[in-house]
Amino acid sequence: MKRILVGLGVVAVAWAAPISQAQAQNFPSKSVRWIVPYPAGGGSDFLARTVSQAMAQDLGQPVVIDNRAGGNTAIAAAETIRSGPDGYTVLSADNGTLFNNPVLYSSLSYKASDLTPVTLLGRFPMILAVGPSGAEFKDAKDFIAKVKAAPGKYSYASVGAGSPHHLAMELLKQKLGLHILHIPYRGAAPAMNDVVGGQLPVMMIDPAAGAGFLKAGKLRPLAVANDKRLPQYPNVPTFDELGIKGVEAAALVGMVAPTGTPPAVIARLQQAASKAIHQPDVFKKLADAGVEPVGGSTADYAALIKQQTALWQKLITDLKIKLD
Repeated sequence: MKRILVGLGVVAVAWAAPISQAQAQNFPSKSVRWIVPYPAGGGSDFLARTVSQAMAQDLGQPVVIDNRAGGNTAIAAAETIRSGPDGYTVLSADNGTLFNNPVLYSSLSYKASDLTPVTLLGRFPMILAVGPSGAEFKDAKDFIAKVKAAPGKYSYASVGAGSPHHLAMELLKQKLGLHILHIPYRGAAPAMNDVVGGQLPVMMIDPAAGAGFLKAGKLRPLAVANDKRLPQYPNVPTFDELGIKGVEAAALVGMVAPTGTPPAVIARLQQAASKAIHQPDVFKKLADAGVEPVGGSTADYAALIKQQTALWQKLITDLKIKLD
């Protein structure tokens, strides 16, 4: 991983020449490449493909999805920056790309400041859920009480070290002084399979990845790390409702472009993406899949990035989490 992250450094600075004001005003005059930093078939890929189809209609040009997995999104980020600030290459950026990687890794092939926000596409709120071996936990308060009473007795699964799911549980642990062992997996599927199989009792999941197990009753949600209850699970309380303040966590997927992209181009991309997301059929398709659609302003997304960067980088630094 470290060799991948460092080795890409040289390409991240090979920017193309900026486009002229006239070109910016006439944007787009050709197809737009949308880089997704994960393989086809995952939540980020689904989100991008769903929005891109409607977005292309508004732009009058094709929006082509380009899956560039690897390096914990660093490969895709470096490729986006290298492509130049003309708006014809955009990136699906998540927590790792913008907040976590700069402190999780000693060396990166890109700088987060070389990416500029366009719009927040969607949120994947975190849910505290238990499997069969977590049947002893009646509810979230009972879970907290039993973990507090037996430090080190329990373990939890995560979809990977440094993931939003891992850090959401670490945030809960920090807020409440819990001692529960972290068992990282490589992806959502193996982690959920072991929780459903009874090997581990609990994990933080997102509603998109966990929908099947949650609907089947194989995973039982205890609380949501969100500012409000989720429409799919109206009977599941938020941590705030339980009197636990400041435990809000989500995988945030937004569209970003290389820094230096003309404001007129950023505005056009934001307008098209937001319009696409708020089409009733697109909005419903995303919501049904467990994504909380957003499509807000560029300013709101920029403010969120600033706030989330401060929150998660402090947590990662305080806990001394490193991935290299």
